[in-house]
Amino acid sequence: MSYSVGVFVGSLAQDSINRKLAKALFKLAPDGMDLVDIPIGNLPLYNRDFDADFPPEGRAFKEAVAAVDALLFVTPEYNRSVPGVLKNAIDWGSRPWGSNSFAKKPSAVTGTSPGHISTAVAQQHLRSILSFVNSPELANPECYIHFTEGLIDDDGNVTVASTEEFLRGWLNEFHLFIAKVVGAQQITL
Repeated sequence: MSYSVGVFVGSLAQDSINRKLAKALFKLAPDGMDLVDIPIGNLPLYNRDFDADFPPEGRAFKEAVAAVDALLFVTPEYNRSVPGVLKNAIDWGSRPWGSNSFAKKPSAVTGTSPGHISTAVAQQHLRSILSFVNSPELANPECYIHFTEGLIDDDGNVTVASTEEFLRGWLNEFHLFIAKVVGAQQITL
């Protein structure tokens, strides 16, 4: 079975190492997993005053999330949490009340950092947010990538064989998880 997976990169920087990681994930995705970039940088700051009439950027974002089967978050860690731009996107997608675009969409979280604990704290915060918006999450294996110079080149090639193998395995596990979640949701009682 083939699944479309919306990819959110939590960094706006063009030379972001998390953007490099996302590029690598696009290249390493298994057959049957079609990754789709969902940009978040053009969203205005969420404000509930928009709930009555979403701006075009908010509507387009919600439509992009609705169009995919699953969600993949690639987040940096800023001050031991997720970047504001990523939290803002989740706020847009989960609003207004009763129209949560993330509900029941399987999700996975990864990220990279030069620090030895990578993005562990940000990922835990993000998992908490995703739980609240009712997005079933791949809990294991976790995917923390310690970024070193040259680990991923500008074309998205992973230069360390063990890291490439790990990422392929993690994406395969996510693919299986999506199939389980989507399959369970199709069962009617």
